[in-house]
Amino acid sequence: MNLPNKLTIFRIILVPIMVIIPFLGIQGKLLEIPISYILIDVVFIIASITDKLDGYLARKNNQITTFGKFLDPLADKILVLAAMIMLVEMNKLPAWIPIIVLAREFIISGYRLIAVEKGGIVIAASKWGKMKTVTQMTAIILAFIDLNAFGKCFTGNLQGVELYFNSLVTIMMLTQTIATVISGVEYMKGARKIIK
Repeated sequence: MNLPNKLTIFRIILVPIMVIIPFLGIQGKLLEIPISYILIDVVFIIASITDKLDGYLARKNNQITTFGKFLDPLADKILVLAAMIMLVEMNKLPAWIPIIVLAREFIISGYRLIAVEKGGIVIAASKWGKMKTVTQMTAIILAFIDLNAFGKCFTGNLQGVELYFNSLVTIMMLTQTIATVISGVEYMKGARKIIK
């Protein structure tokens, strides 16, 4: 097994580690942020780095494999959806955001299966798809260390740094949601044309 595939498997292994951290009973805070949330964030950041690294190494060393093509996007979906569900459980994120992300991934996966059946067609990621990935990862990283729930900046109860930080997280989450929807629609349009 080559290094890019090992990194992909490592990313999947990091997901249960990330999920277990809240149950370890870690006490204490750093800058008012619970240490457990910071640890979750660190694990998510490491996993996000492996996402970029495995693709880069696979292309650079010509180590692109069928296994990697299958597992890499799957690992990304598992990581992002696990993190978002954790944020919902922490009351930091409304459930409708991961529902939109999950619906998009199911639809795109269906189209990908059809494209493969029609002769191994690969549809390249659009600028909206790339924007979705960047804003999604950034929004999740920031949300774990935000002391307030999504959208609390609109209530008028926050001031100073808390207001600015929560506004940033809320805007990033909304941006990634919009990019998720638009990239999904673009993908479906491209897939439909090719399949026809």
